[in-house]
Amino acid sequence: MCERVSAPGGGNTGPPASLTAPGLPPQDDEDAGGVFLDLSELPVEESERRPTCSRCCRPEKVCLCPFLPVDPLEVSTCLYIVQHPAEESRVLRTVPLLAACLPRGKCNVLVGRRFNEERHPELAAVCRDKHTLILYPGSDAENLEELDRDFTTSPHNVIIIDGTWSQAKDMFLRNALFRLPKQVQLNSAPSSQYVIRTQPTNMCLSTLECAAVTLSIMERNQAIQEVLLKPLRALCSFQLQHGAQVHHSKEHLLKNGLYDKPMPKNKRKIKRMQKLITNQNI
Repeated sequence: MCERVSAPGGGNTGPPASLTAPGLPPQDDEDAGGVFLDLSELPVEESERRPTCSRCCRPEKVCLCPFLPVDPLEVSTCLYIVQHPAEESRVLRTVPLLAACLPRGKCNVLVGRRFNEERHPELAAVCRDKHTLILYPGSDAENLEELDRDFTTSPHNVIIIDGTWSQAKDMFLRNALFRLPKQVQLNSAPSSQYVIRTQPTNMCLSTLECAAVTLSIMERNQAIQEVLLKPLRALCSFQLQHGAQVHHSKEHLLKNGLYDKPMPKNKRKIKRMQKLITNQNI
C-alpha cells in the first residue's frame, strides 16, 4: 500500500501551473493539455526480443546446445550458486551453461546480496550441513585437492559465489551463513579460458571453470572438466570471431606496462594494484 504525499500545507493546492519554455509565451491549461494528448497518441514502438533457447539461455541464432552434453552429467555433488543481482543482466554469463550441463536440482541458483536464516532457511540448512563446502580463497581456506576426505562415500554440497571479485568479497564478508561451512580453495587450477572478460589476476577463474575443476576433483572424474569447458570455449570462440577482443588479466597488463586506464587515487585501490604487480595474495 502506497501513501499519497501531499504538497506542503496539505489539501487541494489549486490548478497546476502552466508549462512554458523559456522565451515562449505562456500556454493556458487547455493548450497544455492538448500537447500532452497529442504526445499520448504517438505510436509506441515495441522492441522485439530475440527468441532464446530454453536450455542454454542463449539467443537461438547463437545457441550453444551442440556443445552441451547430450544427457546431463551424472554427479553426486550438489552446487549452490549464490549470485550477485548484477550478474543477471550480463549477456555473457557462464552459470546458465553450467546449469544446462547438470541434472535438475544439482545446480541451484540463489540471487541476492544478503542471505539469512529467516529469509533463506533452505540455504541456512545447507550451510549447517557438515557435508557442505564453500569455495572462496583466503588464509583460512584449505586446498580442496589436499582434503583428507572421500567425497564419493556421501553426497556433498558446494557453495560458489557468482559475481565480480569485489562483489564476491563483499558477499562473503557480510553474510555470516557463509562462514559456517568448511572454506576451501583451488590450488592447482589451470589458467582461465574465459578470455572475453577481464580477470583481476592470472589465477582467477569464471564460475563455470571453478565448478568444473571442483566437480572433477570431488567426483574423481577429470572428464567432467572437459565436458563443462566445451561450451565455454565455444562461447569465447564465437565472440572473438565477431569482433570481441582477448582480455588479459589486470595483473598481466600492469606487469607488462599495458594498463591504459587512469590509475586510482584511492590509497586502498593503489595498494591493491601494487599487490597485483608483485603477485602477492590479494
